[in-house]
Amino acid sequence: MDQVLPALGLLLQPAVLVALLVGSVGGVVIGAIPGVGPAVAIAILLPTTFIFDPLVGLSLLLGIYGSSMYGGAIPAILMNTPGTAVNALTTYDGYPMTRRGQAQRALGLAYSASFFGAMVSIVSLVVLMPVLTKVAPMFGSREIFLAALFGVILVILSHRGQVFAAGMMACFGILLNTVGMEPINYTQRFTFGQSWLSSGVNLVVVVLGLFALSQAFLLLSGSDDHVEPQKVRGSVFSAMREVWQHKRIAGVSSAFGVGVGIIPGVGEFVSQFLAYSYAQRTSKTPEQFGDGSPEGLIASESANNSVPAAALIPLLALGVPGEALTAMMLAVFYVHNVVPGPQLLAERMDFVIALYIALLVLNIFALAFLLMSTRLLVRVISIPNRIIGVLVLMFSFVGVYSLRNSITDCLIATAFGLFGAILKRLNVPIVPIILGMVLGGIMEAKFRSAMARIQSPMDFFDRPISAVLVLAIIGILVMSLRSAWKKHAESAE
Repeated sequence: MDQVLPALGLLLQPAVLVALLVGSVGGVVIGAIPGVGPAVAIAILLPTTFIFDPLVGLSLLLGIYGSSMYGGAIPAILMNTPGTAVNALTTYDGYPMTRRGQAQRALGLAYSASFFGAMVSIVSLVVLMPVLTKVAPMFGSREIFLAALFGVILVILSHRGQVFAAGMMACFGILLNTVGMEPINYTQRFTFGQSWLSSGVNLVVVVLGLFALSQAFLLLSGSDDHVEPQKVRGSVFSAMREVWQHKRIAGVSSAFGVGVGIIPGVGEFVSQFLAYSYAQRTSKTPEQFGDGSPEGLIASESANNSVPAAALIPLLALGVPGEALTAMMLAVFYVHNVVPGPQLLAERMDFVIALYIALLVLNIFALAFLLMSTRLLVRVISIPNRIIGVLVLMFSFVGVYSLRNSITDCLIATAFGLFGAILKRLNVPIVPIILGMVLGGIMEAKFRSAMARIQSPMDFFDRPISAVLVLAIIGILVMSLRSAWKKHAESAE
């Protein structure tokens, strides 16, 4: 309680409240436009946030991250086209309800289930906070190196059917991070005598290229087919009470989101499918799933919206981002010399609590905006793809150039944009590149720091948390190899 009042003092600054409002409303609008998504928006906004205080910048990005999934449900339900990738499962039951003339009911269920999941996630964080403050100081260089290594392995293994490609992309990201001046002895690596490589490959330039510019190229080169959204008649308020009738499904699905969100590299998709499978398995009407089941819609929306708050746990407690969006937010911390990890929890708990209260406020803003403006947002969905592509292209180049007023950065971002567009066309995952760059830097710094304190490799086992992490890494690798071998044997028969 001693830290709550200072946290409220930080949060009630006008600039923070404006950032939350703009982020929440902007996130809903961006989520409602198919083809953009929070990753593109955060990539474009990232250079702008560097000029703000860290809490203002992070509130803006959190607003985009946390509220985009609310908006993404609108085209998923009205057009059978998910606004963001994580709303794909919402189309299974949301669109059939719309075809039966229940669009307002489906939207009400989606909004209230998303809000329910977000609240469960934030309450879980508040409950876990005392545990985090006690456990985080037990993480030294060895533990953080092993946690980052565990994160890289989980990111790679989470791309089922593309593990080799994801591994190659993660290694490419780690290689990119080694370009430039080495941080311990200040020697040059992989610069080939080129002065423009001496400061390394900038993470924000790569993020803007891979996420924003690549999406702009795809939007501009693709067709401009347009599907007219279904009309929304009636109020969405009446359907919101229905979520409480399915509180068991909403509660368990939110718990899946929290549990999965904490684990680096797993994310919304796994939590959604676990929640959806559980809801279908325990439902009295499983035959309705995929054909307009309210329980299926509640399960998918409550699970995906409970992930963002949980995904902040490894970032704030250990400084290890679990997925691409929190990796981008890490750049805001570093620019302002605020280092997430055990020291942040020990010395700036008011800052951490302010971030959690910001999550609560942005969800209230997003829900209020949706209830007032759903019919207006339906018109936003109708913007042609090529106009969106031109806007994304323009704002991306403005963002890249404003970083260091450098044409070279624009050229590097364009090269990564073309590379990202090719990878997307080939269905090769690009997220491991960003996580490889971020986690590779953490792994190198912590490994070299740990090597100064250990005498033999067995020293990685002499502390309880490092021993648990080593066993977890060995266990997940053995399980994955066993699963791959079993699948290979079954296909050979």
